[in-house]
Amino acid sequence: MARYRCTIETPLSVEDAFDYMARFSHASEWDPSVVRAEMVTDEPVGEGSEFEVVVRSLGREMPFRYRVTEHDRPRRVVLRAERGSIVSEDTVTVTALSVGGSAVTYDAELRLSGPARILDPLLGLLFQGIGRKAESGLRRELGKDRS
Repeated sequence: MARYRCTIETPLSVEDAFDYMARFSHASEWDPSVVRAEMVTDEPVGEGSEFEVVVRSLGREMPFRYRVTEHDRPRRVVLRAERGSIVSEDTVTVTALSVGGSAVTYDAELRLSGPARILDPLLGLLFQGIGRKAESGLRRELGKDRS
């Protein structure tokens, strides 16, 4: 299993930070590995909402259909996608800061199943690089005024 976890402090309110993160179509704004992302179900975003996310990795574009499996506004959202032997689960938690603003914790897990599990060590290394780039973009985007 590959995992990348980061916590980012932002001037955004808990509600604004949560709403931005729960709308996973925003992933193309902060994750450079995401070629495009769009919501493919009806509004509003909630449990059962789905997002088509196309990721470029190792020179290939791979579509993933993420589904919101948990939506506890404004605290926690969980998104899950499965594609062949790959399972991706992203958990976002948002907490208020005593000085104002909020802290967003992004916890991404990528698992391989079946014979592909032999590639887990390589996937772990690759995922760390992808995660660091996504974290940098997320820090930039969460620092913007969204009012």
